[in-house]
Amino acid sequence: MKVLLNIGFILILTLCLQACGQDLKQTETKNNDANVFDTIKQQETFEIINPDGTTIQTRILPPPGFQRTKQHDSSFAAYLRQLPLKPHGSEVILYNGEVKPNYDVYVAVVDLPIGNKDLHQCADAVMRLRAEYLWKRKLYDKIHFNFTNGFRVDYTEWMKGKRMVVKGNTTYWTQSAAPSNTYNDFWKYMELIFNYAGTLSLSKELKPVEINKMEIGDVFIHRSLAGHAIIVVDIVEDIATGKKLFLLAQSYMPAQETQILQNPNDTKISPWYSIDFGERLNTPEWSFEATDLKRFEE
Repeated sequence: MKVLLNIGFILILTLCLQACGQDLKQTETKNNDANVFDTIKQQETFEIINPDGTTIQTRILPPPGFQRTKQHDSSFAAYLRQLPLKPHGSEVILYNGEVKPNYDVYVAVVDLPIGNKDLHQCADAVMRLRAEYLWKRKLYDKIHFNFTNGFRVDYTEWMKGKRMVVKGNTTYWTQSAAPSNTYNDFWKYMELIFNYAGTLSLSKELKPVEINKMEIGDVFIHRSLAGHAIIVVDIVEDIATGKKLFLLAQSYMPAQETQILQNPNDTKISPWYSIDFGERLNTPEWSFEATDLKRFEE
């Protein structure tokens, strides 16, 4: 009888322990699920856009797990990251003062004047950013662009007071102004470049780059008279995996302010784009081939 009682007690005790163990597992599972949920919730509520930011670097934050690549303070990359932005929510203004409505094209507008002529378009904006960086660094001998007819126009000649004469396909310098290097004269030089250069000529000046070697300042450019060009203005990297994301900026037609593009392919990381986009890069207003990536010669 005592044996039967002991066996019954052991069975009851075993069942109780199993039940307690099951409750413990369920509690642990609930806790784990809660932790996962909190992590997902944090990721979902993370805001990439900081409305108070006044530059690309302070306005557009890296997604969770990513950090900006290291760049020298005096580099073109650092210059692009520090481009000033108009207040959050601003719309792009055309050369004639009209507004370009934001139909999911851009997330920010670069706060740089573009003049009142229909000149500052896609490739022009890219050349302008490169030239202004060099001008501010006083690297005047590196400022030069080719006209569509192939004629090279050096800013150092412009500084001497020389001006271009264009007659059909004939182009040559003539001394017609006093030597000067004011920003106003520099802008006049850039408007000359805008007039006679474009995607076709710029594409010939740039060197091809493989996607996996992308750097800030590289340019996606579709080579034709009616092509398009956009510039990489920032890159971030996943600390654990090495995966990279990048930001793009463009101007367009008619002449308009430079804008930071949204990513229509992945709203979760927009405006960042994954470097693993495949053979074709789709942007809000143009599509490029992976082979369209190029870089300025140093």
